[in-house]
Amino acid sequence: MKKVAVLIENFFDEKELIYPYYRLKEAGYEVHLVGSEKDKAYTSKSGFTEKSTHSSKEVNAKDYDAVVIPGGYSPDHMRRNKDTLNFVREMDKLGKPIAAICHGPWMMASCCNLKGKKLTGFFSIKDDIVNAGAEYVDAEVVVDGNLITSRNPNDLPAFLKAIIEKIG
Repeated sequence: MKKVAVLIENFFDEKELIYPYYRLKEAGYEVHLVGSEKDKAYTSKSGFTEKSTHSSKEVNAKDYDAVVIPGGYSPDHMRRNKDTLNFVREMDKLGKPIAAICHGPWMMASCCNLKGKKLTGFFSIKDDIVNAGAEYVDAEVVVDGNLITSRNPNDLPAFLKAIIEKIG
């Protein structure tokens, strides 16, 4: 069974975490919620809580087939954790799918090689994407190599379709 990590930190967007989590499980993947700490309840930007199943310190990129980075303001908290950064950085080095939606590309900008890549994200982080060396594209989903990005919750169906196609 293929394994996917969905990153979680405080201030996550509920739709961007829950929709991919259950859609990937429905597609037959083993899905883990990976946060800074294991078995910790993280709070969304509107007060909903969800508990992590693994810590970023204990996971190894070699054991996963893809990682999903939800938006909200959680990516700003994700990139403050060296273990989470190292996990995603290693996923990128291995060429494994890294999927980020909304503010998720903030995390990519901190640990992935974005030079010359095409990405999308929430319009307010366009400058961050460009300053990281990527070209910003305003589209519901952009796939460039192992990187998959979308703009907002309205793009979730196209985002998950692209993720599932990429993982196989």
